[in-house]
Amino acid sequence: MFTGIVTDLGRVRDIRSEGDTRIEIATAYEMALVPIGASIACSGVCLTVIERQEGWFAVQASAETLACTTLGAWRKGTRVNLERALKVGDELGGHLVSGHVDGVGTIVSITPDGESHRFLFEAPAALARFIAPKGSIAIDGISLTVNEVEGARFGVNIIPHTWTVTSLGATQPGSRVNLEIDLLARYVARLMENG
Repeated sequence: MFTGIVTDLGRVRDIRSEGDTRIEIATAYEMALVPIGASIACSGVCLTVIERQEGWFAVQASAETLACTTLGAWRKGTRVNLERALKVGDELGGHLVSGHVDGVGTIVSITPDGESHRFLFEAPAALARFIAPKGSIAIDGISLTVNEVEGARFGVNIIPHTWTVTSLGATQPGSRVNLEIDLLARYVARLMENG
């Protein structure tokens, strides 16, 4: 489990196809403290550390993961939002995030709004019913609050801090993003179907 609070902005340093796809990510994390087998959310995708050295770690992504997330479009230099797994007793500053991407959305527009930026996203139609105003959503692993919803489109505000310390500051309209809907929204919708 994660919180959606990004703690490092890494970069892809190498990608190789070895049956599955091996991805090496440069990081500022003190990797001596990260065990092999640890989970790290990489732009919202929970991946397992299979190798590590100071300044980088490697993960493997299956064909399914590449097809269902934005990882298939990653290249050397791609910015990656990183978050280590939640430990019992850690502050829950965002919302509960599993690292299981529900779908890929698209940035429709980015508009300056004071010092912040207002983003408009379009979600896959199947996910739209789970997105509600003032609800939580994880976008590329970032815990965000939904401002407004109209059909499959929804808006969020990105404050200057988030713009600077995450990959969102390097995006543009048309960029694709990993979406994970709020766990509670998923279960409430399921209960409503059966009730």
